[in-house]
Amino acid sequence: MQRILKTLLSRPEITAIIMLGLVIIGFTLYAPQFATYANSRVMLFALPELGIIVLGVGILMIAGEFDLSVGSVFALVPMVIVVAVGRWGFDPYSAMALGFLAALAVGYVNGWITLTFNIPSFVTTLGMLFMARSLATVLSGGFPPPFPSELPIAVFVADLGLFRSSMLWFVGFALILGITLHYSNLGNWIFATGGQQQAAADMGIDTRRVKMACFMLCSFLAGFAGMITTFRLRSALPSLGEGLELQAIAAAVIGGTALTGGIGSLIGFIVGTGLIRVIDNGLVMARVDANWFRFAIGALTIVAVILNIWVRNRARRMH
Repeated sequence: MQRILKTLLSRPEITAIIMLGLVIIGFTLYAPQFATYANSRVMLFALPELGIIVLGVGILMIAGEFDLSVGSVFALVPMVIVVAVGRWGFDPYSAMALGFLAALAVGYVNGWITLTFNIPSFVTTLGMLFMARSLATVLSGGFPPPFPSELPIAVFVADLGLFRSSMLWFVGFALILGITLHYSNLGNWIFATGGQQQAAADMGIDTRRVKMACFMLCSFLAGFAGMITTFRLRSALPSLGEGLELQAIAAAVIGGTALTGGIGSLIGFIVGTGLIRVIDNGLVMARVDANWFRFAIGALTIVAVILNIWVRNRARRMH
């Protein structure tokens, strides 16, 4: 019994799962309309767009790095796609390929600068946050460009009843990345690189290449999520995704991802994202001032880190 308990407490996402359960119960008791089908639909509609970003941000954090530019890439990629179709005459799929190449390029530059000059990724990606946002604004000309009707919106945001087709993309990414992270050599290399980089390098792991791959994956997923949001809104906004990078990091941390790297799980990313979406929606359903949302996320992040450390230490002391 004690061995099972120790195994459970050792899981990085265990505190987030408990908090999610308590929050859902609390909102259901306080605001009965929270647990309705219609409201579940609202939450599930919004979940994939943040969730896809958190997958990339969380994996990069496990590798021991941060990306503060994801909110700006979230706006830049769909802006490239819309402008490429509307102004430059690209067909929709070529425009989407161009947008994703832009995202991969941002991720590559983030990784190359961070690893070549050995500077904190916090600093590199903070600079890229401003640069990518500026590019999105310049491309737009300061105003949202006309949204091309030929873009394949239904493939990404069609209403399927309880959720949109974006949920299928999120589930697909989560399955692929979950298998990669927890059941492949690459996943082991990511954990080793973030946990003990020097030891990983001594074992023959190319830690630079692992981190570069994680930076590029993080930017790609941020751009993909931005495209989904833009297709849902049918408008490319240069201000899209402002502050989203901090929500994504908070979701990963709440889900048990260590800020120091080497610890985290795919289930934790999903639960952390769900917790943020539930709180956002639950405050509205409970008729609480929406400005308390950021306060709640900040408090939850601090509490989650404290609980994660306490639970981890408790698990270590168990025999």
